[in-house]
Amino acid sequence: MRDRGRVPDRARGDDAAAAAVVDDASLAAAAAAGARPALETLLERYADRVHAICRRIVVNSEDALDATQEALIAITRGIGRFDGRSAFTTWLYRVATNAALDELRRRSRRPVPLDATLDLESPSGEGAVDARLDVDRALAEVPEEFRTAVVLRDLADLDYPEIAAVLGVPLGTVKSRIARGRRALRIELGNQSAASERRTAQNVERAVVERADHER
Repeated sequence: MRDRGRVPDRARGDDAAAAAVVDDASLAAAAAAGARPALETLLERYADRVHAICRRIVVNSEDALDATQEALIAITRGIGRFDGRSAFTTWLYRVATNAALDELRRRSRRPVPLDATLDLESPSGEGAVDARLDVDRALAEVPEEFRTAVVLRDLADLDYPEIAAVLGVPLGTVKSRIARGRRALRIELGNQSAASERRTAQNVERAVVERADHER
């Protein structure tokens, strides 16, 4: 039997095997069957995205790291139960979202100053840092249920049915939460821009508005 978790050797002409192994579905199936290299490849591929989702949902950077760790542990422990009925990313984002929401519930009685929620260090340029901080501050003011839906749509790039599956809510509820979340985010971005460079907030706001207009 071929080892589905093996990394193909393209130099040996293993292109067909590479195509079968490196896609998410095949890697997930191999990982579910116990192939550790396949699982490690998936974790490496999506660790940054899991952390980004947790950070935007949880807001507080330290709590987001805890949520990310819990999500990666849950993915590792639960991969054997992944049955392939949905896309692997849908399942993974569901795990990440649940970890983030669990972290919010655990920490809900311990308020954290807004300044402590932001990671001020970034390898990106100053403008990118300013834009990200504007979004982080704005998202912190958006109600949790709306914020989560917006993050899954505009950061994770899930479609509406996938978000409904992740959150376990009807499609209409997803659409309503995203619309209300984007509206709240636009308002907060407008407020934040008064304390920072206006154009950084406008750039992010424009991206949100353009996506919303495109989906109408």
